[in-house]
Amino acid sequence: MTKRIFHSILAVSAAVLLANIIIVMGCLYQYYRDIEESQLADELYLAAQGVEKGGRDYLEGIDSKSYRLTWVSPDGTVLFDTAEDYRKLGNHGNREEIQEALLGGEGESSRFSGTMTEETFYRARKLSDGTVLRISVSRATMFTLVMAMLQPMTIVGILAVVFSALLAHRLAKRIVRPLNRLDLDRPLENETYEELAPLLKKIHRQRLQISEQMQSLKKRADEFVQITSHMNEGLVLLDRDGKIVSMNPAAKTIFHTDSSCLGQDFLLVDHSHAISAALEEAAGQGHSELRMERDGREYQLDLSRIQTDGAPAGTVLLAFDVTEQAEAERMRREFAANVSHELKTPLQVITGSAEMLEDGTVKPQDAPEFIHLIRTESARMMSLVEDIIHLSRLDEGAPAGMEPVDLYETARAAVAALEGRAKEKNVALSVSGEPAIVMGVPGYLYEMVYNLCDNAIKYNVDGGSVEMSVTKNGDSTVLTVKDTGIGIPKEYQARVFERFFRVDKSRSKASGGTGLGLSIVKHIAGIHGAAVRLSSGVGEGTLVSIVF
Repeated sequence: MTKRIFHSILAVSAAVLLANIIIVMGCLYQYYRDIEESQLADELYLAAQGVEKGGRDYLEGIDSKSYRLTWVSPDGTVLFDTAEDYRKLGNHGNREEIQEALLGGEGESSRFSGTMTEETFYRARKLSDGTVLRISVSRATMFTLVMAMLQPMTIVGILAVVFSALLAHRLAKRIVRPLNRLDLDRPLENETYEELAPLLKKIHRQRLQISEQMQSLKKRADEFVQITSHMNEGLVLLDRDGKIVSMNPAAKTIFHTDSSCLGQDFLLVDHSHAISAALEEAAGQGHSELRMERDGREYQLDLSRIQTDGAPAGTVLLAFDVTEQAEAERMRREFAANVSHELKTPLQVITGSAEMLEDGTVKPQDAPEFIHLIRTESARMMSLVEDIIHLSRLDEGAPAGMEPVDLYETARAAVAALEGRAKEKNVALSVSGEPAIVMGVPGYLYEMVYNLCDNAIKYNVDGGSVEMSVTKNGDSTVLTVKDTGIGIPKEYQARVFERFFRVDKSRSKASGGTGLGLSIVKHIAGIHGAAVRLSSGVGEGTLVSIVF
């Protein structure tokens, strides 16, 4: 600031000095020019009177080194000239001052020399006989005067600049000294220039506003930390150079790091080429996505560029755990493929049998067998479609209006309905337990018990048994279905409740199953908040428990 004040004072001093010189020289030049023009008019008047009375003799008697007189006839011929031989001079009829004098009685003009260092002023007067007398004088131009005064002006200018510099230096220090002593922490307690009072008051108000804003920002920062620390999603904030600004606990867990990573380049925390490419894509296009697997979980990473005033300011990275979603997507694809396959098989049988009947390639005595096959496959396809529709409804959740249901009576009803099928398979069927009331949908609960019991009969051995029981265990009600069937290998036990999954596909189709029974059981148990447990061994039978 001292330099700026110094330069300002010095510049003002130099500008004032230069302006004074220009104004003074301009005024003096114009003053002496006016005097000279007035004298020239007087000299012309006197000369004109002399020529009127003495003619050429008067002009020949004039010997002036300052003025030049030229006598011109009305046609422009030079009659006499005091400076040169008039006989060698050309016609002056086209001269401006001569033409003005012939027309109006008097005329004047001025012309510069070729070097612009001298200006000649002309004044002409018409005489009584019609001739014109012209007087002229040469004088130095402003440029010539400036060049003549250049040396003294330079000396004066240097002295003035030096004096101004010394004065400006002292003034600048004196002006700035109180400003350097300002205490901006307590702006209202300063004793300085009155002109600074509004500024100091404004600084005081701004300090209060900044203090309030800092408190607000700290509060928001604390809120941000509290919110992000409880997020299940991983959140990472990067600056424009890719360094970590913030990382919530979920992100630290995902990327196996801690708070020491703050300020580091994110690629030092995760060396994945895919993430590096995603960061470059987000920086270039504004957004990018990718999926990665960590610790047996699948995550989707969304990266978005942050901009401030149109310029990139950093990147925000969100990591979502999409393991369940990915699993559901896998199951959906498998479900669609299985549905297509399960429907295609009976349709092929029906279509083939119908074409053979239509073409007459089937013998009359064999036609009932083909018709029976068509009816059987149609019933199987209808059962499959009904199960799929039923599963879709179960996916929507439990219907409104649950009511108390005696699970023991439901089990007895299912056993009674399946006694005939059990006898056909030579399987002993029994139910035991005690009345147990649960809140649920009667039809759904009956279907769940029926499917479990039916499944136990289908995959049992000849002469086997199915035991169903309903017991209470504290606040829990447990439904168990135990069979002496073929059992389920350990590697398949986690998947038997998936849609269309079969351990032995050939045996399942032979028994007429759709592969959806246990999936429906699991859905109904889920709707009622019950847990499904399975215990089985190959050749040892299976035990399924539903815990309410």
